[in-house]
Amino acid sequence: MKKLNTLSSTAVPLEIENIDTDQIIPARFLKSIDKKGFGENLFRDWRYDKKGVLNKNFILNNPKYSGEILVAGNNFGCGSSREHAAWALTDYGFRVVISSFFADIFRGNALNNGLLPIQVPSDFLKDLLHTVTNAPKTQLHVDLKAQSLKYLDKEITFGIDSYKKLCLMEGYDDIDYLMSKKEIIEQFEQYKNRPH
Repeated sequence: MKKLNTLSSTAVPLEIENIDTDQIIPARFLKSIDKKGFGENLFRDWRYDKKGVLNKNFILNNPKYSGEILVAGNNFGCGSSREHAAWALTDYGFRVVISSFFADIFRGNALNNGLLPIQVPSDFLKDLLHTVTNAPKTQLHVDLKAQSLKYLDKEITFGIDSYKKLCLMEGYDDIDYLMSKKEIIEQFEQYKNRPH
């Protein structure tokens, strides 16, 4: 995974609540076990009509909006537990998703795949969505070490599990983290197996 320490980026405002994982990546695209290529079908049924024609009214198809941060409505990532939703978001290029609530399984899948879910109060989210929608060039600044999110004159801190924070900052998945402790594990094994 790519390390995530600080990020400054514009954002894409997706002011829709209760976005479930089937809307993020429809089930018919779950045939691969490789994480690559899922981004092209992110929000597929919203980005394209039934004939495969680009929906110019959908926010991801609006050239005014871009960036590595998705600002979404409340209750993002609800529904099924498919990890492919996190794969699709990261493959598309998002590093951070901001909402006022995340489904627990989605949050875990996001963190395990290098995607930082930042949960903020509803009023903060409402103001952020309004700002980004009306001023697409607005820069958002994420500092994972400080656990802070800033834009314009506004700043907020967010919570994150300390282990997952370390993994994101170091670019580790769970296996990478264990491998980083290889020397300590080997020393413990030698100590444990020493003759008494």
